[in-house]
Order: sequence, then structure tokens, then C-alpha cells
Amino acid sequence: MQRRKSSKNSKQPLQVHQNNQTDLSAWQKRGRTDPEKSLQNHQSHNSQVNESKQDSLEQAVSYFEKVKDRVSLKKSEVLQKHLATVESIALQKGLPPEVFDVLLNAALSGKLADVVNTRLLKSLIPASVIPETSVVSSVSWLCVSKCSGSIQLLFIRWLITVFDFIDHKEQLHALYGFFFSFLQDEKMCPYICHLLYLLTRKESVKPFRIRRLLDLQAKMGMQPHLQALLSLYKLFCPELVSITLPGKMKTYFKNSEGPWKAAINTIRRRNQENSPVTQSLFLGTAQHQSRKRKWNTQLIIPASSANTNHLAGGKEKNLVDLCSISEFFPVEQLQTFSQLLQNIHHLEFPSQMGSVLTNPLLLHYMNCIKDESIYLRLYYWMGQTLQEECTWCVVDSNQYEEEFKEFLETVYKTECFLQEGFSSCEEFLYKSLPLWDGFCCRSQILRLMSWIPLSSFSEMKSHLYDPLAQLFFTSSLYFKCSVLESLKELLQNWLNWHVIQVDSESDSQGYSLNNTLSGLVNVVAELIHFVGRISTVALRLESNATFLLYFILDFYETVCDIYLRYNLPLLIMPPAGVFYPALLSMDSVSLNQLCYIMYRYRTNLVAAKENEMIKKKILQFKFSSQTYQEYNQYIIAMVGCLWTSSAFQKDIHPQGVRLDDEVLKKTRVQEFKTSFNIVYHPAMMGYALLFLQQAWPDDNTFNFSLIKGRKWNWYLEYLYAQGLKGLKLFIESSINRVSQASQNKEGNVQV
Repeated sequence: MQRRKSSKNSKQPLQVHQNNQTDLSAWQKRGRTDPEKSLQNHQSHNSQVNESKQDSLEQAVSYFEKVKDRVSLKKSEVLQKHLATVESIALQKGLPPEVFDVLLNAALSGKLADVVNTRLLKSLIPASVIPETSVVSSVSWLCVSKCSGSIQLLFIRWLITVFDFIDHKEQLHALYGFFFSFLQDEKMCPYICHLLYLLTRKESVKPFRIRRLLDLQAKMGMQPHLQALLSLYKLFCPELVSITLPGKMKTYFKNSEGPWKAAINTIRRRNQENSPVTQSLFLGTAQHQSRKRKWNTQLIIPASSANTNHLAGGKEKNLVDLCSISEFFPVEQLQTFSQLLQNIHHLEFPSQMGSVLTNPLLLHYMNCIKDESIYLRLYYWMGQTLQEECTWCVVDSNQYEEEFKEFLETVYKTECFLQEGFSSCEEFLYKSLPLWDGFCCRSQILRLMSWIPLSSFSEMKSHLYDPLAQLFFTSSLYFKCSVLESLKELLQNWLNWHVIQVDSESDSQGYSLNNTLSGLVNVVAELIHFVGRISTVALRLESNATFLLYFILDFYETVCDIYLRYNLPLLIMPPAGVFYPALLSMDSVSLNQLCYIMYRYRTNLVAAKENEMIKKKILQFKFSSQTYQEYNQYIIAMVGCLWTSSAFQKDIHPQGVRLDDEVLKKTRVQEFKTSFNIVYHPAMMGYALLFLQQAWPDDNTFNFSLIKGRKWNWYLEYLYAQGLKGLKLFIESSINRVSQASQNKEGNVQV
């Protein structure tokens, strides 16, 4: 872009097609903007007030358009009046698109004092969209240095804040090099980096720009805003950026939103409350609008961002064509999956990265094309949004809890679609869990927790396990069950990730995951141990509640099959504080679950022992003898209870149910040895009673001792017919073997 002469009369805006220019005179003739036409049914008093304000705004804009010489604010009542009018209307309802060109030129042309220019820039609050041509025209004033450095800085901050309200971005992309030249200004550098971060495309990355950023970094040190831009450059062109950059996301940029964001949110709330028409037309969408610009406004690709020059068939091409837009396929026109396949290498993601979350086609693109720059932009946007809008971290935001829930739900659905968690969500959870009350947005937070990416145990212990345990122990039974369900899904997601990694790398690299597999095993093992510890305490706190026990055993249904189902060399038995409450439970569902779990443990341990014997496994991970020993102790206790009626004598677990006969006799329970077999067990007695009624319908004595010999086998078949699949699998796979082995020394099972 060529520099303009310093003369205020010779200054001209950048060339743009006249069809895209703001027609201020036409707006003044119309008197009111189109959205206001829908308000004609309102009361006449409100209409007169609106017309009066509109006339005042027209007069103010006309004044700023015609002002030539520097005017003193203190001495000019006319200037004070028109400036107050612009500020008042901007704060009440926002400014229409047609006025931005005039007000930006007035603020940046240097005709007025800085105090006036500052107030004008702070009042530039959009009611709908901001024409790109107005922004480009105002940028041209920066070439001639008519305004002071503080005004330039305030303008850049305003541009960052309203970036998503600009109707097009192509001409702004053409000014990338001009903005880049401002990096040499130390005060503007953080905000210029932020703006460049929003504008950067792959073709924007040039070797000379990388060298310039590295020089600035050497001069200023490891500044977060420079790291952000270098990270984005490295993702686009890793061969050009050879330095190592921090991998963890952080708050890269200073808050540049100033007074505009709060005003925009206030206007939006007022528009939603007073006029459903304004609500539906805001930003050109017909969707429910959130109070937050970064939320719903970014979850939908605005219709106003589409390239209208495609519709002007025979008209003269504008600057968009000079920017080689034909190389890109606008996502606004992406409607079908076939279009995605045809243009998959020519798509350009929208500036509003939040719109990706609700667009299945763009999510398919992210799954197919691993473009790290997209993830980086999405993580940055999401991290900023979560940090600023968290309901329990932001003052006076409880009234917006429902909106925050919807946003978290959208993020969770996106993670499910992509089958991976976002690191920005992980950081949000780590920062917010210590402040969380366990009630606000409970379902959404626990769902997001199930997609936390793999990380070191020390980090998870301090940021996840410790604050979660405090909430877990002090909350309701329902909350405990919800946490256990979330941790089970977290475990399954980690294991599924491992299976995908092994499948994708086994063909080309064999089992080269040895270096990271041990780390995965350790992290998964710590999660299982953590669940075991909190489950043991929770069962004591909740008096072995059946509902809680179901979720605990459901977690261990995944744990018991890790080796065979997920190809991970790890098996961890449940703690005694979980096993024995399940074994002695009065609920048949819990007992049946436990039987199935022990059957799958046996299947996995036998397979592991066979693999060790024949050395089929390349990965040399062996289960410890303690795992086999603990399994044998549990099996002996189960068989002693359910089958041989010898649990009180044969149970060898340190926390088991072994008792001396003298103690048992003092209980005055007759036939105490058979108290927990499959006939007399509290969880099975109901089945035994129904069996007796069917086998001896005329006998009303309910003599359970009749179930023996051949009747015992009939009773087993009856139990199997009732759907007790876990019990059936356990008895058929383990009873004969264990009964025989229990007579051997220490009752060890040969597996």
C-alpha cells in the first residue's frame, strides 16, 4: 500500500468497489434502518422517541463528516452535544453500519483533539455488523501518521474486539504486511500480534517475517504474544520455524476488549428483552443469541460473511479478486459432503472459530485433515471463552448459567464427534475445579472431565484427583455415582485412544510405543487406584448403598477386560473394600456383576499367563505375582461363600471374612456355614423361595434344605434361566477348578 501525503485534503481511502461502500446519504434519506421497520407495531410513543434519536444521530454524524478544523471540546457546545449524542445512542442500542465510515475517519484523521478521538473510538459499538470498507478506509489513516500513538493503539484494540463483527475479511488480509510493520512498536506489539494471529493464513508465513519475530524475541525475551504468533507460523510451515516452543496453551494475549465488550453485551441483553426482531436479525442470524459475542455469535457462520461478489456475475471485480480468493472455497457455501470432498484442500476456516463446533462438515474436515493451525486457533478461542465466561469464576454471572450450560454441552458434543479432548478444556477444568461447588453445570462439567487428555500423574493428582476427591466425599450419593460414571468414561476414552494408536502405528513401526506405553500404563493404573480408594470410602459413608455399588462395579467391568479388549498389559484387582461388600450384598444384580467381573479377570489372567509362556508378545510386560495371588484369594472367598460353604474357614485374605468357630457359635446362627451359599445368600434367597414354590407347590414349609443333590442342579438351571449370566459364567469356568485347588496348600489356583 502506498503512503498518502501528509496533507489532510489529499488523503484518500484505499480503493474499493463502489458497490461495497457505505452510502451515508441513502441511509439518511431512509431515516431508519431495515430492522426498525419491523417495530412499527410498537406503541407510537416509542416510535417517536426512536425517530427523535435517529434524527439526532444523523445530525451528529453529519457534523463529524463536515468538520474541517480542530475544534476545542470545552469551547464548542455543538461538539459536546453531538459527541454526547453518539455516545448515548451507542450505549443504548449500538450504532448502525452506515455511520462507522464517518466516525472512524473523524477519530483517526487528526482533525479533533485526542480526548474527542478517544471518546469517539470508545463509542464505536456495533448494533449489527461493521462494513469492511469502513475499516480499510480507516486503516489508511495510519499511513499518514495523522493520529497519535495512543489513538492508534486504541484503534487496534477496538479492531481486535469487533473482529468478528466485520462483514468481510479479504481486504483486511491484504493489509497483513502493513499491520506486520507495526511490530517494531513495543507498546503496540502485543496487540498487533493478536490481530495478526486472527488474520494469519498459510500464505502469510514468510521467511522474512519469521526472522523478524525471532529478532524481536531475542530483543524482548520469551514474550507470550510472540510465542503465539511463532506457534501459529510453525504449524503452517514447520520447516521454516526450527526453534522449540512451549507445547502447553497459555494466555497469550492481553485483554484488549476495553469498554466495548461490556457495552456490546448490555445492548444484546436489552435487544433480546425488548425486541425479538432485533434478536433474530443480530449479526444476520435467526438463532437465539447469547449475551456473549464469543458464544452464539461464533457458533454460527454469519450470513453476512459470505462473499457477495460471487453473486454479481457480470459486475466489475473488486479487491477480493486481487487477493486470489478463487483459490479458496468459502465455508459459507459448504452445504453437502460431496462439496467437502471436492474442495477439501481449498477450504478456509472462518474467523469465527466457534462456528466450527456446530458444523458437522467442518468437523469432518478436522478429522480428515490434521491441520494443527485449526486446532491452535480453536484452542485459543475456546480457552479465552471458558476462562472469561465461567459461571462460578466470574462475578454476577449466575443469571447466565443456562447459556454457559449450552456452550459446555456444545463443546462436549464436539469432543465426542472428534473422539478427542481439547487441551483448553483440560486447563479450564484444572483451574476451575478447586472453585467449583459441584452443583453448577454439574452434568456438563463431569462430561467434559471424561475427555481430559492423557497427562502425567503428578499433574492430574494436584489438579484433578485432589479437588475432585474433596467434592466427592462431601456430596450426595447421586453426585458420587455421577463422578464414577465420568471416571469410567475417562478410562474408556484413554483405552480407546491407545487401541487406535497401536492400530495406526503397528503396520509401519511395529510396537514402537514401548517408550510411551509404560507411561500410559502408569497413568491408567493411578486412575484405577484412585477410583478404588474413593469407592472404598464412599461405600462406608453411604452404608454400602446398592445404587453406588452398581456404578463401582460398572467401572471394574472395564478394568477387568483391559488386557484382552484394549491390548494394554495391565490388570488391577478391586480393593477388598469393594470386593467384599459386593460379595455379601443383599442385591442379586450386584452379586451377578461381581461374578461376571471375576470371570473376566480369570480369562484375562489365563491369556496373559499363556502369552508369557509361549512368548508371543513382543512387548515384555508381565503381571506381578501379587495380582495372581490377590485373584486367588478372592476366588477362594467366592467359592467358599457360594459353593462349598467354607468361606469362614478358608478365606485367607487379610481383610476377608475368616472367623473362628467359637466366634461364629456366639452368633447363635444355626447352620452358619451355609449362610452365604447360592441358596441361603441374602441376594439369592428370593430365587430359592420361588424355586421351592415351583418345585413343591403343595409344600408350605419352605424347607431350603431340600435343594441338594439333583435338585441342586435343577436350582442352578433355574437361576440361569432368570438371566444371571455372570453367575453362570463364573460357576462354569471356576467352580470345579477352584474347588479342587482349594484343597491344595494355601488354595492357590493354577492359572
